[in-house]
Amino acid sequence: MKKSKYKYILRGMAFMAFPFLFSCEQQSKEQDPLSSGNALFDPHLKYNEYTPKTSDRQISRSEYLDKLEGFWLGQCIANWTGLITEMDKIGNIGEIKTGDFYTREDWGKADKPSIWGEGQPSKISPVIDFVFKDENELWGADDDTDIEYMYQHLLYTYRTSILTPQQIRDGWLKHIKTEEENYLWVSNQAAFDLMRKGTLPPGTADPEKNPNTEMIDAQLTTEIFGFFAPTRPDIALKMAYLPIRTSARENAAWISEFYVIMYSLAPDINKDEKLKDQILSLADIARKRLPDHSYAAAMYDFVKEAYNAGLPWETLRDEIYKRYQVEQADGYDISSRKLYCNGCFAAGINFAASLVSLFYGEGDIKETIRIGTLAGWDSDNPTATWGGLLGFIHGKKGVEKAFDRKFSEKFNIHRTRQNFPKGVDSFPEMAKKGVYVIDRVIQEQMKGGIDLKKDIWYIPNKELIVIPARE
Repeated sequence: MKKSKYKYILRGMAFMAFPFLFSCEQQSKEQDPLSSGNALFDPHLKYNEYTPKTSDRQISRSEYLDKLEGFWLGQCIANWTGLITEMDKIGNIGEIKTGDFYTREDWGKADKPSIWGEGQPSKISPVIDFVFKDENELWGADDDTDIEYMYQHLLYTYRTSILTPQQIRDGWLKHIKTEEENYLWVSNQAAFDLMRKGTLPPGTADPEKNPNTEMIDAQLTTEIFGFFAPTRPDIALKMAYLPIRTSARENAAWISEFYVIMYSLAPDINKDEKLKDQILSLADIARKRLPDHSYAAAMYDFVKEAYNAGLPWETLRDEIYKRYQVEQADGYDISSRKLYCNGCFAAGINFAASLVSLFYGEGDIKETIRIGTLAGWDSDNPTATWGGLLGFIHGKKGVEKAFDRKFSEKFNIHRTRQNFPKGVDSFPEMAKKGVYVIDRVIQEQMKGGIDLKKDIWYIPNKELIVIPARE
């Protein structure tokens, strides 16, 4: 490519009318996508020249691409498996009583009706077992995957690494249905209703307007921001701050940030070494984000101590139910509020349950999903979170190896959302868009670089400091 510059000249109001037309700046020959032979480049991003430092972290973009495919695949497997038992078991407090919780012996046996199942087992599967989609089938979007898909789309479409309140509101209003089933619940639904009346985030999570901000919602919509800032949780938290506070405050927001930190640090994990200790180490780092006075921190410490003591996971899960929903320990007073299903959607109880599957799964994606599915409450959400994390760690090929089979790569986002360019997308294309988002984040937020010839990211190293959240 010649070293002359090619520009579209935009003037006056025309610039305001066409916000997504960008000047085509000259790129150095070293970073010219055409001369580099690398097909994995974003035509809307100017790849700047960058002089690597010896202290920079180097991450292969093509390997990360496989990891992002593994994320979407692992999340879908876990999400749809967990949906079989969603709200089957929530305890025996309040008007709705569901009897004893599941144990490991229930895997492969008949599914019991959920609290809204009208006496019938899940329509997904009559038995509790893994849910797969063959290569000629479609994975359906669900609330554990579709908002993350939307946020990635918005970051890429707006050519930004930090979404504004207006961009978030406009994205929700465009892509979420209003007149029919829209797959929103609790705090997300309240935030959406406020957006339709003109409220912008974070006002949509103002407890005076939205009484549901302690619900689980942000935990299942924002983890992906961690992957957009590999090895840099400081940047990931900056990117996720407003999306989290679109529907969450305090403990629910801090729990969501716990997940974001774990996702951001996941690229440091070596999947060829024993995962158990590495996973626990990441969790301990993320724990630092939880203020010591919070019930989220108390839940983490309680679960971790019981796990270290060798308590069976079913016994610990039962103790979690007793401690937090019966005794309302550590300031967790959800039961006293007399909420529907005793707050079965609450961030706290589902966070504690998710830690059980994370710790006892010990990095095994199949065992983690099994335990999460049987643990109780909103069982599809924690399974989707950890299925996504472990799917990323293992990569697409590793997920296929773990289950000894091939899977569908097709994703029907229009099952639950609307107005995307492709109603049916694919994991490879979704992963590619994720890489492009990260390209921009590395240049704009990290001040790092991309070498298209070597196909690597250079990420400036920064001391890892995680401080407790303040609000």
